[in-house]
Amino acid sequence: MKPSFPLLAAVAIISASALAYEVLLMRLFSIIQWHHFAYMIISLALLGYGISGVFLALNRDRLTQSFPSAILANMLLFSLSAPVCFLLAQQIPFNPAEILWTPVQLLYLCSIYLILTLPFFFAANVTGLSFYQYKSQISFIYAADLFGAGVGSAGVILLLFLVFPQKILTVLVISGVVAALIASNFGFREQRDSANQWLGSSVIIIGTAVVLVVTALTTLNVSPYKSQNQLLHVPGTKIIDRYSSPLGVISVVKSADTPLRHAPGLSLNATTEPPEQLAVFTDADNMTAITRYDGNPETVSYLDQTTSALPYHLKQLTDILILGAGTGSDILQANYHAIKHINAVELNPQIIDLVKDKYADFAGYLYSSGNVNLHVGEARGYLAATKKNYDLINISLLDAFGASAAGLYSMAESYLYTEQAIQEYLRHVSPDGYLSFTRWVKIPPRDEPKLLATVISALKADNVRQPGQHIIMIRGWQTSTLIVKNGVISAEEISRLKRFCNERSFDPVYYPGISEQEVNQFNIQQQPYLYQAAVALLSDDSRAFTDDYKFNIEPATDEKPYLFHFFKWRTLPEILSLLGSSGSFLLESGYLLLIAALLQAILASLLLIALPLWLWKSKLGIKPGSGSHLRMLVYFFCLGLAFLFIEIAFIQKFILILHHPLYAITVVLSTFLLTAGAGSYFSTKLSSSSEKSAFMLPIVSIALLSISYSLGFESITGFLLQMGSLSRYLLSIVLIAPLGFCMGMPFPMGLDKISHTAPALIPWAWGINGCASVISAILATLIAMQFGFTVLIFLAVVLYGVASLCFPKLAET
Repeated sequence: MKPSFPLLAAVAIISASALAYEVLLMRLFSIIQWHHFAYMIISLALLGYGISGVFLALNRDRLTQSFPSAILANMLLFSLSAPVCFLLAQQIPFNPAEILWTPVQLLYLCSIYLILTLPFFFAANVTGLSFYQYKSQISFIYAADLFGAGVGSAGVILLLFLVFPQKILTVLVISGVVAALIASNFGFREQRDSANQWLGSSVIIIGTAVVLVVTALTTLNVSPYKSQNQLLHVPGTKIIDRYSSPLGVISVVKSADTPLRHAPGLSLNATTEPPEQLAVFTDADNMTAITRYDGNPETVSYLDQTTSALPYHLKQLTDILILGAGTGSDILQANYHAIKHINAVELNPQIIDLVKDKYADFAGYLYSSGNVNLHVGEARGYLAATKKNYDLINISLLDAFGASAAGLYSMAESYLYTEQAIQEYLRHVSPDGYLSFTRWVKIPPRDEPKLLATVISALKADNVRQPGQHIIMIRGWQTSTLIVKNGVISAEEISRLKRFCNERSFDPVYYPGISEQEVNQFNIQQQPYLYQAAVALLSDDSRAFTDDYKFNIEPATDEKPYLFHFFKWRTLPEILSLLGSSGSFLLESGYLLLIAALLQAILASLLLIALPLWLWKSKLGIKPGSGSHLRMLVYFFCLGLAFLFIEIAFIQKFILILHHPLYAITVVLSTFLLTAGAGSYFSTKLSSSSEKSAFMLPIVSIALLSISYSLGFESITGFLLQMGSLSRYLLSIVLIAPLGFCMGMPFPMGLDKISHTAPALIPWAWGINGCASVISAILATLIAMQFGFTVLIFLAVVLYGVASLCFPKLAET
């Protein structure tokens, strides 16, 4: 029996809606919580697919007897549960920062995990039940499923440009209802009965009612611990503007009663204060400010009282580059110092639009000034495409202090602060020019020594024999500034640094020839931590210092671009012992949340997928004493791990190329899924052959392509970053497509084999693959953070090799 085209279309629409829902949840949780929920979302989606496999395996005969009604019911239940489950999950008072010392937070996390699994369970039932109903046409069903998923992951990005994220839930409801209508009216003509007619006429009523409810009730309950909500507690503050795009939801906040004062790291000696300001938040966090400016530089003289002003006091600068221009504070600072040529790069066009157009008068038409050249793009992409050099390249405070201090960025890939990035920056610094980083001060220091270690490693990689002769660093009470010179630091520059610090009560941290008596005089810490770190990292014993340090301060690289990952397992017992005495700030809660999610994923997979499949083996048609099903278990389990390992490695690597996690997720996912769908369709030609070589062809191709890409990523990245936006996206798709095409073959080929020998095990295989996928989504991230992307990809190749050893035996099942 062959599935009708309308049914295939309905399956594709549901799959598209499910993937769109998955990507949407990543955006929604970035707003109401933080970015690191992305991998948990992928995992819980796959948990729904795994549980679906168990459910179908144990109820396959009953469900296939009423196949049309079962398919329609699951389509409608997906439409209903997508918004309802998100609304329920929002009501759970989960705070990731409390996860270790408040046990109930683990229960909250588990509740969110299971609630949001439900929509994916219903969506998976549609595909899995179709697999079993049309055993001889599995490749067609799988191709429709993957094609729909690819379209959905791309389509949701387009929707994010048009409407606020929560409103897209309404679109998903409508798409699920449309799929049910198509299937009801056109998909089962040979099987229509009164029940189907009743369902067909009722879907419109149900869908319309749910849409109205969703539209009325869906609001975002943003975490009270995010900085926007904290500011809104101040009397007289209110949100006056909101804008949305895939890069984030931008909120503009005005304070009518209490003046806003956003001046990070302002000296305690400062005698001037900021003019009127408007607070700007991205995803309810990362506060910056639009400052009222009338064109008179003296009105922003307070910016000369921050640590980031140091480069302007070392020598006269003419041509500078500001990376991450944001709302313009760094440009105002440069204007105060009469810089003639300012180049500014900002990734988010919404932020530029705020300053340049919507609040242009308030900001003094800053971005339209004759001395400012504004570029929309990503920092490394811009530098890769230009040959120009600058007297100063400046990168200041591109993350929120609160989230950074809590370790909530520990899983955030940042290609701005890697060894390769610093080498690229220094190639564009003029002789005797400066590269300047301003960071938040934390006690004990974490990202500051890690950034310093990364800078030293970059200088050594560029054959600088004495990196300490090129580095100076100062700190205030809230921020520190690290400067790298393209040349040797002079005595005059050291003299100017000392004068700058004395006038503002800033502390020198390091300069060539500094002594311990000169540090830690104004903003006094228990020990001169940063000075000690700088001296140790520049010494011959730097390796021992890095190993012994309480936190992970290994240099960040493009292979492991996690500047904010500081967690060390051996430090955990010591931190846990301090929890009762205000030691919570030492926790890297983002990393620990990932560990908690992995443990929950493993537990949920074992209890909800593996255990039921094992207990009811006889019901699944597995003969007692037979070991053949173990080979099938290994085969589909390895495929589940390997597919996600490669997919997530590519997502993380392509963040650098495509400039934003959401764009990388969308392009990589949609390309993998669309081309895997094509591979699944093509696999029918290979499945007809009984030769092992037919199966080995895609496996060998996957191995060769994966290894080639992994070893050549640095060259590929360098080439693509020089391209324009359209060329980068198109070439990224071209690179991923052959690999995706090959990766789409092994799964349907395996299902096709068992469909001829043990068709009752098809849902079982679907469940085992889902079980592995649940674990791999989070495990892949942990492996990448600990060992790097290359190790992750090579592990995937090994897993495909193990699967290939089991494939020929599937025919004996």
